Amino acid sequence: MTAISSVRSLGPATEAQFRKAGITTAEELRALGADAAYARLLAAGERPHFIGYYVLHMALQGRPWNDCKGAEKEALRTKFEALKAQGFDKGRSDLETFMRDFGLIERHPR
Repeated sequence: MTAISSVRSLGPATEAQFRKAGITTAEELRALGADAAYARLLAAGERPHFIGYYVLHMALQGRPWNDCKGAEKEALRTKFEALKAQGFDKGRSDLETFMRDFGLIERHPR
């Protein structure tokens, strides 16, 4: 079992976020793939960030985080927007979502 933080460009903070989403090893992360793993982060209450999404894709490919450019980056943006549109905040009021996103209340899945 390998630590998530051993994956290039993924550090202790990312590892902690994945742990909250139930993903505890680099092997689990690789088996899920970037899209499914990122969806689990969103479902666990993490705020969506495009940079984090494409960094995850690059990391799982063993590439530097800033290697994502041009058409590849635009294609990932489209996939990212589709993940966000799945509505991981359904059932939350706008105020609750705002407060959670700004760290005023605890992040947790519904």
